[in-house]
Amino acid sequence: MSQSTYTRRRFLKTGSTVTGGLLLSFFIPASAKRLGEKAGSNSTFVPNAYLNITPDNNVKIMLAHVEMGQGVWTTLPMLIAEELDCDWNKVIVEHAGPGEPYKHTAYGLQITGGSTSTWSEFDRYRQAGATAKAMLLEAAAKQFNVPVSSCRAEKGFVIAGDKRASYGELAEAAGKLTVPTNVTLKDKKDWLLLGKPTKRLDAKAKSNGAAQFGMDVHFPGMLIAVVAHAPVFGATPQSFDATAAKAITGVRDVVKIPTGVAVIADHFWAAKKGRDALKITWNMGPGENFSTASQFDSYRKLAETKGTPAAQAGNVTDALAKTTKQIKAEYIFPYLAHAPMEPLNCTVKVSGNSCEIWTGTQMPGVDQATAASILGLKPEQVKLNILFLGGGFGRRATPTSDFVSEAVQVAKASGKFIKLVWSREDDIRGGYYRPAFLHAVQIGIGENGLPAAWKHTLVGQSIVAGTPFQGMIKNGIDPTSAEGVMDSPYLESIPDHAIELHSPKAPPTVLWWRSVGHTHTAFVMETLIDELATAAGKDPVAYRRDLLKSKRHLGVLELVADKSGWNKPLPAGRFRGIAVHESFGSYVSQVAEISLDNGHLKVHRVVCAIDCGLAVNPEGVRAQMESGIIYGLTAVLYGEISLNNGRVQQRNFHDYKILRMNETPQIEVYIADSTEKMGGAGEPGVPPLAPAIANALFAATGKRVRKLPLQAADLMKA
Repeated sequence: MSQSTYTRRRFLKTGSTVTGGLLLSFFIPASAKRLGEKAGSNSTFVPNAYLNITPDNNVKIMLAHVEMGQGVWTTLPMLIAEELDCDWNKVIVEHAGPGEPYKHTAYGLQITGGSTSTWSEFDRYRQAGATAKAMLLEAAAKQFNVPVSSCRAEKGFVIAGDKRASYGELAEAAGKLTVPTNVTLKDKKDWLLLGKPTKRLDAKAKSNGAAQFGMDVHFPGMLIAVVAHAPVFGATPQSFDATAAKAITGVRDVVKIPTGVAVIADHFWAAKKGRDALKITWNMGPGENFSTASQFDSYRKLAETKGTPAAQAGNVTDALAKTTKQIKAEYIFPYLAHAPMEPLNCTVKVSGNSCEIWTGTQMPGVDQATAASILGLKPEQVKLNILFLGGGFGRRATPTSDFVSEAVQVAKASGKFIKLVWSREDDIRGGYYRPAFLHAVQIGIGENGLPAAWKHTLVGQSIVAGTPFQGMIKNGIDPTSAEGVMDSPYLESIPDHAIELHSPKAPPTVLWWRSVGHTHTAFVMETLIDELATAAGKDPVAYRRDLLKSKRHLGVLELVADKSGWNKPLPAGRFRGIAVHESFGSYVSQVAEISLDNGHLKVHRVVCAIDCGLAVNPEGVRAQMESGIIYGLTAVLYGEISLNNGRVQQRNFHDYKILRMNETPQIEVYIADSTEKMGGAGEPGVPPLAPAIANALFAATGKRVRKLPLQAADLMKA
């Protein structure tokens, strides 16, 4: 990478791709009244919205994205620290509250999702650090009475010959300078931090208990609220009797809110016991008649009809008729809960014409606006404090701000300072699941063994229909439903193909789940490619080589094949499978090595190769691949939300199981040395895992897996 020169105009444009202007992003974010002041009041150097330097030489970095385990508490500060040349041990990190400067550079709202945090801030955060350093160098040059060119920055100091001053000592003077109109970013060869394995800045606090999550919030006088939610989706409370609930010691109030009936008490156990004692009459609505068994029957019928075209070329009907060898397959994927380790919670205090909220959220601006709307306030009258998120996986990014909205409704109805707490049962049964999907596929095979025609119909709920994100739907296609199929690289080699989508409505609420549509589309595509390879009598890796044109797909495919010893014999009773998939701008291939013992699956080893472009923190990328593999294996073995007569059948970790430590395979992660465009790391490790295991199971049993989670029959030899 050559040196990059950024003008102030270019920086502002980079930071406002969608919003049409981010002037605030270059100035002090503390309050509107300070926007007209020069940076550096109170001797603190605040050159822009992303960092400030205090007189004691600490560098405080504000995150435009939230830390929920994916590592941005470290990677984003690395971007600033690299250009600032500060002392890494002096870096302090905070979540930024809702604000114009922190809107996503591509999406136009403040959000953490889509595995975009690092690449979206790569320029903006480096620019922020470089700007601050330029001002510090200028301040030092004036103090030393030397040219700026004779000054250099090193670990939080500016040095010129035998003269030396810390950033903290220069902060006040630097704050009085004019912000430079352009700065030059470092050449890649001069990087000291970027691309180097770096320990997480939040590790110590999360190890010793100092890190504060939403569930940790406690204030004197604060009460705990739990909500009795409807037993079926779409039901509303008609009436309730709170006599028995109010008789529980510690229960202070019972109020009706739009989503149910809230019990407010001195502590959680009293609130929970009070909720158990409530007598509620519900208006059930049509949701009471919904069951997942009949849902897939209706999906199957729908798949036999013409859907909305998502991708098409040639004439697939005629092409199929000309082929003598075909594969027909139906795949079924259930609803999935996110099940973050920290259940949903939100603390709300309403005082006159203001409101303060404490929570972990992936969309703080949306939540702030929703709270303001409920209370009849302006967004700026709502202060939202963002805490560490004990897992998100998409669940804390609801367009409806469901759990935040619910907490605000409880505070409004009761007039009390409350912390809303969802139990694990509330979380598992609370909706906003990964949609259930059915795929119906018909493939015609040419005489060369390669696919000559591919007809593919997907049926499943749209995540964004009816939400503020509905604009994502183009020509009737929700891309989160068909991604990974409609843009599959395999289609480039198939002259006649048709991908169609049905997006029926159903009572359960749905939401993006870690890696979104790729969770099911990668499974279908990669197991079918393996099936085609078997039909052609070819090695799965060699067959993929024949179809794939992308050097990045091929690169990770070859890397994982080499590192896994793909062409080397396995011990007796061991089998392996492979998959390769691109999602969120990153290319990932995985090999799963398994064994079967009396119908019991053991995943011994998973080898993973990723090309994410520049890996800003290789340790973080490696950790996210490991995390994604474990998350994906949980879904393969156990993940399923089922409904009968509108009721969710699962309720806690005993029947919605999470992978245990003794079930975790040996995981090896190899990061490609890549100069390609940066992608994400939080989600791309999930999609290839399930098909790699399914392909290994075929090698072991001779049977194809068409449904997840794995069924007992899948683990028995044909």
